[in-house]
Amino acid sequence: MKRIGTALLVAVTGLVFVLLYGPLLVPITSSFFTVSHGAVDWSQPTADAYAALTRNESVLAALRTTLIVGVSAVVLSVVIATGLALYVASPEAKGRRFLQFVIFLPFLMPPIITGLALLIFFREINFERSILTVIIGHTVFVLALVYRTILVRLQSLSGSLVEASYDLGASRWQTFRLVLLPNLRGAMAGGAILAFALSFDETMITLLVTGTQSTLPVRLWAMMRLGFTPDINALVTLVLLFTTALCLVAVRFVAPVQAAAGGD
Repeated sequence: MKRIGTALLVAVTGLVFVLLYGPLLVPITSSFFTVSHGAVDWSQPTADAYAALTRNESVLAALRTTLIVGVSAVVLSVVIATGLALYVASPEAKGRRFLQFVIFLPFLMPPIITGLALLIFFREINFERSILTVIIGHTVFVLALVYRTILVRLQSLSGSLVEASYDLGASRWQTFRLVLLPNLRGAMAGGAILAFALSFDETMITLLVTGTQSTLPVRLWAMMRLGFTPDINALVTLVLLFTTALCLVAVRFVAPVQAAAGGD
């Protein structure tokens, strides 16, 4: 009976993996082999799709915009989240619950609501939509994730570290730079990686607050009406490799943070 249960579990797990990751093989295969009428020509592997991708200026421009937005949102969210986490974790902090409510609300609401709220806000203050509004929207969206990651690590640290630093005559800045920052680097890096992954994929908020410059998800969404060219398969393959590497790095930083929090 135990063997039957194990075999059934393996079969279900295998089916889930096939359903989740099987479709990813289609663009990967299409980026190296010619596909015609559902048949793959395995005899002639080619890298023409990757060469064509280097000449697709509109897609490359959208990719550059996505990277600029992602990196900017990550930097802003890490800086803001670190300051908020330090304030919330301090004994003299006031209004913790309200502050955390404000931080988590944009992340928990449907993206279309967050995007509409930002769109209305920018219109009311006569702020023209541009790449800057997209950066602001992404920062608001990913802030909660980075904040929570840093706060969990901060709360897992022993309070005696900070007390000892103050007893030895260190200032607040010296305590942060020499004591807290080395212990928070892993959490900050892990939160930054996860935030970049969310920003890279975000579409709904971007659609509502974007200006003339499109990010890659918005550009691909617009191309769905006319169909994808072979070079998009190459792009999908490269993005899959990049996001897989990003996930592995995120696990490298996030897992120790969770282990440390659980151990304390």
